[in-house]
Amino acid sequence: MSILDRFRLDGQVAIVTGSGRGIGAAIALALADAGADIVVTARTIEDIEQTAAQIRQRGSRALVVACDVLDEQQRQSLVDKTIEHFGRLDILVNNVGGSGAIKPTLSSSAAELENCFKLNTATAFDLSRISAPHMVNTSGQGSIINISSVAGQLAQPGFISYGIAKAALNFMTLNLAQDFAPKVRVNAISVGSTLTEALKGVMNDEMEQAIVKRTPMNRLGQPEDVAACALFLASPAAGYITGEIFGVNGGLTDAPMPMPRSSF
Repeated sequence: MSILDRFRLDGQVAIVTGSGRGIGAAIALALADAGADIVVTARTIEDIEQTAAQIRQRGSRALVVACDVLDEQQRQSLVDKTIEHFGRLDILVNNVGGSGAIKPTLSSSAAELENCFKLNTATAFDLSRISAPHMVNTSGQGSIINISSVAGQLAQPGFISYGIAKAALNFMTLNLAQDFAPKVRVNAISVGSTLTEALKGVMNDEMEQAIVKRTPMNRLGQPEDVAACALFLASPAAGYITGEIFGVNGGLTDAPMPMPRSSF
């Protein structure tokens, strides 16, 4: 058997949240390229239909499920529909997240922190809790991948809510890896500045130059950079890896760009 065969996902089923565009869509397509069938899910049905069409063009099956992961009933329904349609679940990619407004701590509120934590951490926890037993019952094993951020590891002004939420997601990854071993592996990807549509919407030339200058690899990340790591972690090639936070961030060891501190 070739070592490349260990990167195949033939016959496996993956849920990728937020897979209508950006990093989520790139991950869904990468897993499909490796032979997996994909549950494509996000709030916007038009976006996920486009991703699903690309998956089918690759020869894999795609199930489209509109889901707002902030809704507990919709999270449960997402997993239930996956099992009803495919009869198994092997991979969960918790990709949905967001920072909200980036601003100094003194301009932030406890409610904003709670909302950011719920979106980035609590939803990933609940989907992992729901999915892991189905993985074991239908496939005997599984892989959970949490999409995190350098903001959860590199302290910086302006990212108090998002940084706390992603730091919690990282530690949750470590805890779940211990709790679910040896049958379900749990890892995370710490993403740096990646050129998605969301980033393009707030990016200007000056900001891009500042980020690139502080990034050792001298460029912004692409969604496919993250997708390649996700494919590895989902595949048998990573069968002895759990409880790890993989950096896909161009070598960042400091905040990607300077932000103003709180003014007293």
